[in-house]
Amino acid sequence: MLKIKVSQSMPMPIQMSLDCFSGELHALVGPSGSGKTTVLRTIAGLNNASTGFIECDGEIWFLGDEIHGITKSLSPAKRSCGFLFQQYALFPHLTALENVYIPLQNSGLSANKRKTIAMELLDRMGISELAKRMPNQLSGGQQQRVALARALARQPKILLLDEPFSAIDAPTRQSLYKTLADLRKDLNIPILLVTHDLREANLLADRITVIDRGIGLQTASPQTLFQKPRNSRVAELVGINNMFHGVFNAGSLTWHGCNQAFTVADKGKIPPHVAVAWVIPQSGISIHQMPSGISVPATVEQISSLGQIAVIQLKILNSDQLVNWEASSAEVKRLGMILGGQMYIEFDSDQIHIMPLRPINDPRRFIDQES
Repeated sequence: MLKIKVSQSMPMPIQMSLDCFSGELHALVGPSGSGKTTVLRTIAGLNNASTGFIECDGEIWFLGDEIHGITKSLSPAKRSCGFLFQQYALFPHLTALENVYIPLQNSGLSANKRKTIAMELLDRMGISELAKRMPNQLSGGQQQRVALARALARQPKILLLDEPFSAIDAPTRQSLYKTLADLRKDLNIPILLVTHDLREANLLADRITVIDRGIGLQTASPQTLFQKPRNSRVAELVGINNMFHGVFNAGSLTWHGCNQAFTVADKGKIPPHVAVAWVIPQSGISIHQMPSGISVPATVEQISSLGQIAVIQLKILNSDQLVNWEASSAEVKRLGMILGGQMYIEFDSDQIHIMPLRPINDPRRFIDQES
């Protein structure tokens, strides 16, 4: 298990607390420059934190506080990390096989044993027949498999993946997803994945931590994160389409710019008469041809077809509020939906999630990272 709680000011400010269990894949997502890669480099010892601790498999890798300074900091060579970089970083003058057994040079194993281990890892990646090829003779996906084999050569206690699939095509990416999924079952070590692709994080990760400006905003399962973001900034960063604003008061949520109110349950954390953000998942929105006692009239502003799926944007009547809805092309046809046509939207208030509006520097974000 990996546990970290660190603060640092260079090379960029970081204030991060997270854990990653053995066998878990934990994704770090956030905008460019948010500190995702810096977190990985700090764990690996390539950057030093100022205070806090890093512990892996019961061993302290880093320890420091404001009074005593840094009292322990293992060198990168002594931290049992497998680090897979975005740009692969293969040695261009070495074959695929030689690249994999480079990390074993000081292992005390014989040359034959090192070669055997390297070949087994290439075979595990499905590329043992490419052992004698140079990196420039390999495709991007093949190079990535060699780099992954090299990261595993020292039998690391943790695997750090820095956007490993961003530079390869979609079919190759899908193949590597399967390879990573198979490895997880066998390795049973913590895996931290940095990615800018939310679909990738949703597909692969057990839990996701959203990072912004070096601070962890929320850690949760993908389902919780996308349906119940902690605040409006998290909702924005994970790309939730239907986020609105209103005022919440004792179970009643009014909608800014719309003559509509909902009865919404809350855990008592929202003070009365306070401005909030609120989101609703696709499953909480239904579209109808005819009005009902709880429906809201809207006009169809845009219809975008993506194969068998259509993305529809509807504008609430007499307001500037836009609602995004996804459906099959067959459903759009069944409803007789056309541009400029009038539809009626029903919102399932049981699926509405309200959130506080918090500024980026609100210190309350640092408390209770787990949802």
